[in-house]
Amino acid sequence: EAVTILEAPAMVAVGIVGYVETPRGLRSLTSVWASHLSESCRRRFYKNWYKSKKKAFTKYAAGVAKKDIKIEDELARIKKYCTVVRVICHTQIEKLNLRQKKAHMMEIQINGGQSVAEKVDFARSLWEAPIKVDQVFGEGECVDTIGITKGKGFKGVISRWGVTRLPRKTHRGLRKVACIGAWHPANVQFSVARAGQHGYHHRTEMNKKIYRIGKAGTNGGTTDFDLTEKS
Repeated sequence: EAVTILEAPAMVAVGIVGYVETPRGLRSLTSVWASHLSESCRRRFYKNWYKSKKKAFTKYAAGVAKKDIKIEDELARIKKYCTVVRVICHTQIEKLNLRQKKAHMMEIQINGGQSVAEKVDFARSLWEAPIKVDQVFGEGECVDTIGITKGKGFKGVISRWGVTRLPRKTHRGLRKVACIGAWHPANVQFSVARAGQHGYHHRTEMNKKIYRIGKAGTNGGTTDFDLTEKS
């Protein structure tokens, strides 16, 4: 059976965000960060890293060292007032063979625990520690994968929607939709094929089964039917 092999270095938890419930939805109360952030993480706070002064989080780390910023007091505020706790994590993109050096960041909600205090304590225990893929997913599980399709730019209706070309002798071009609608209603319906952006779309694929979770350096790609060693 065809499979997709994904390289998934461990993520790193570097912060906690607490949210309070308001009549208009969730509002972030405070964010607490670890005192040490990697360079790939700090690159995320800049549009242009090499032209910047690279000062992101230096004041925060100094404030924590001088005890001007009291992490435990902020965590106590989250425990007292918040109802939703999320961990701020970033990828270790330097471990992949990619051009990009800027880490991706995301918030991951903590849904376990009996109380908010337990959620915060659990999140605090994850700080600056690698969160490996086998801590989150297990073999045999079905997951949904989210990704971005391959971008193809501005495309016409033939390649974008697969409509039929007009006859060869058509006046003013043939890679078109001949009639885009009736006189009334006096607007173009959403279901009519039009030219525009093709690709680079957000897509979710449902129910992908995890057949195996291997570790780097081990011969994790070998199966009973394919005994060749894969690096």
